[in-house]
Amino acid sequence: MATVHLRIGDLVWGKLGRYPPWPGKIVSPPKDLKKPRGKKCHFVKFFGTEDHAWIKVEQLKPYHAHKEEMIKINKGKRFQQAVDAVEDFLKKAKGKEQNSDGKGDSKGKKTPTKPLKILDEDDEDLSALKDPSEKVNLLLIVQVTGSTSIQAADSTAINGSITPTDKRIGFLGLGLMGSGIVSNLLKMGHIVTVWNRTAEKCDLFIQEGARLGRTPAEVASMCDITFSCVSDPKAARDLVLGPSGVLQGIRPGKCYVEMSTVDPETITELSQVITSRGGRFLEAPVAGSQQLSNDGMLVILAAGDRTVYEDCSSCFQAMGKTSFFLGEAGNAARMMLILNMVQGSFMATIAEGLTLAQATGQSQQTFLDILCQGQMASTFVDQKCQNILQGNFKPDYYLKHIQKDLRLAISMGDMANHPTPMAAAANEVYKRAKALDQSDNDISAVYRAYIH
Repeated sequence: MATVHLRIGDLVWGKLGRYPPWPGKIVSPPKDLKKPRGKKCHFVKFFGTEDHAWIKVEQLKPYHAHKEEMIKINKGKRFQQAVDAVEDFLKKAKGKEQNSDGKGDSKGKKTPTKPLKILDEDDEDLSALKDPSEKVNLLLIVQVTGSTSIQAADSTAINGSITPTDKRIGFLGLGLMGSGIVSNLLKMGHIVTVWNRTAEKCDLFIQEGARLGRTPAEVASMCDITFSCVSDPKAARDLVLGPSGVLQGIRPGKCYVEMSTVDPETITELSQVITSRGGRFLEAPVAGSQQLSNDGMLVILAAGDRTVYEDCSSCFQAMGKTSFFLGEAGNAARMMLILNMVQGSFMATIAEGLTLAQATGQSQQTFLDILCQGQMASTFVDQKCQNILQGNFKPDYYLKHIQKDLRLAISMGDMANHPTPMAAAANEVYKRAKALDQSDNDISAVYRAYIH
């Protein structure tokens, strides 16, 4: 078989582990990136994802020569988007060539394409790329002495440093958060079986390669690790304890990961019933929104069985940018409720400020412009306020869910004999918004509680 010599700038198909071949371009690695040892490889930037990875020479094929072959064996939506990105790149490159015909080169000569150096790897650590001219999404796995043990600069798509677990993954609940999580698990090469109370929501993921489970019990019995992400404590309990529930599928060694935002008492109950059957339990609620879920940029708060946390490593890397292990079961629920209490109270205060500005004859847009230049400036503030001013309350995080979290946080404060007056006041505003039929809108719809 003839050896194909590849150079920087060449378009290729790159195969990494269990991931499908993906279109990319050989690029120069940053100067501060450590050299891989003992492997002939090229540094590849993948189309459609902006991710980068070292790819062994034997796992690379020229793009044009193998395009038809690859398109036949890969049918996913994201794959097609990546191929479209290649074609757009080629059209732009061709247009530049035509525009430059006959015009010469202002410097008198073209910069030659440098052949790629074959790099040696000193160790397995792939440092974050710090090229200010382009955003690079390279996952980092960091071991530290504190609670953080997995961090990712970004994990939005095929990524050179994620090796998907060979364990069978189950996922129950395909709502705003669950849908993005499952999509990223599949994109990273995990074997996933899905179930949702409304079965039609499973169809898209079946098309992307997921398997269908008929009941929560069946998913739990089929899979090594089963995740769930549902709306509230009652839904979480019903999923485990109800007819054809998870508990019926739990056998010794099976893992159950509760990702729903619930109270610590629910977590304690679920942990006890799962472990009573010989199962292993982890709670792992997530901080974020639908957009962050879709982007694989959630923050995961985990507690419970440390070995389950470690077994979930590749899953957490696929769905989030950072994960924290917080010790015994219940701690993640407590931390999650505190975080959402702060977020909900803050959102209510911002809405109050916007309406007070209007009531006193001040420009709401100017208020936002000033706010975004000060110490409270953030993407959250900017996006939520802009959506309010545009009347766009499409849910990124349901208002009814943040009100539920405030209620649970206040209850937790009562049990600890700790005052939560700010949260209590915010909770009343969200209850007012719910009474105005804003439950299924975004949390920013709390604004409407102030104008009615």
